[in-house]
Parts: sequence; C-alpha cells; structure tokens
Amino acid sequence: MLPAREEAEKLLEEAEKCNPGPWGNHSRVTARCAEQIAKKCSGMDSDKAYILGLLHDIGRKFGVRHLGHVSDGYSYMMSLGYDEAARICLTHSFNRHIIDDYIGKFDTTEEELKIIRDALDKVHMDEYDRLIQLCDSIAGAEGVMDIEERMGDVKRRYGAYPQEKWDCNLKLKEHFEEKMGKDIYSVTADSITNDLYGDLGYGHTSLR
Repeated sequence: MLPAREEAEKLLEEAEKCNPGPWGNHSRVTARCAEQIAKKCSGMDSDKAYILGLLHDIGRKFGVRHLGHVSDGYSYMMSLGYDEAARICLTHSFNRHIIDDYIGKFDTTEEELKIIRDALDKVHMDEYDRLIQLCDSIAGAEGVMDIEERMGDVKRRYGAYPQEKWDCNLKLKEHFEEKMGKDIYSVTADSITNDLYGDLGYGHTSLR
C-alpha cells in the first residue's frame, strides 16, 4: 500500500520539521525525476513513482544517521501500513542487493541490522526499485546532476564508492534510457524549476 500523493507530501513536510536539511529537497527532486521518467515508460504509474521517490529517505525524520536511516524509514512506513514505501526505504540503498555496498557508517543496532537483512532477503526488485535507485543517483538538493558527478561527490565525501555499485548505476541509466528511447537528462531537465522550490539555500554536495 501507498499513501495518496498529498499525504506523502505532508509526511515529508512533517519529517523535515523534525530534522531540517537538504535531504528534503533531494527527496523532492528524486520524486519529480521518477515521475517524469515513469511517464515515458510503458506500464509504469507516474503517481506511484512520485510518491516512492518522495518517501525513499523518510527515515531521516529521526535524525542524522547513515545506514540507520534505512531501518528507520522501513520501520516507520511499515508502522503506517505503507509496505510499498517501506520497501523503497530499504531498496534505494542497495542497487546490487548487497548490504556491504552501503556507503556510509553502519550505525545500526544489531536488531536494526537484522530488520534490514531479513527484509532485503525477501525482496525481488522490480522496476520501481530500480527507478528510485537511478533517480536517487542523479538528484541533488537543487536539481538534476550528472550521474557520474553525483557519484564522484559521494566518493569524495565518504572516501570510497564500490566500483560494482558505480557500474550498476550506469547500467540503470542505460536501462531506462532504452525503455524511454530518450536521454535521461532530456526527460528530467525541466522537472525542477526555481518557482517550484524557490531559493533552497542548500548546495547539492551537502546531502546528509
């Protein structure tokens, strides 16, 4: 199940009040990119893509955490009965289905890590999982970024980026470009406008 579009937007707004930061606008950029790409892909629901993109990082509501935001988001969405959103909170960080690919601190308890492992073991990723993984990899807080520039920024900030994960993101880009018959940036370029988000006041390199 998923919340309605308006409810998802409200959930994100409430979450930002608990933990303000550029992650909120990063989520909006991800959502708009997912919506635009889904519109060009046969059989995909653009509203669903938007909602999933909007909520993929909702675990950041509970504070500045690394891997912890995955378990926080998954548990929070499950508690609300939104299992499809919970799934995306989980899968957006693991494009190869491997926990050790996570970039950042493993700041979970043993119980939280077990929640992630057990849930991930049950998942068979679909096109929505892949779409949000792709959009997460091109979404800055102020707009769409070149995928390699975005990954390079993450690598500089965290000191590493698994080559297999990097290559997988590039394959996701190719996959959706083939589905659309269009360049990914031509589809997403006009997704974010100044009049939509105003002066965000955040740099795209400061996602938390």
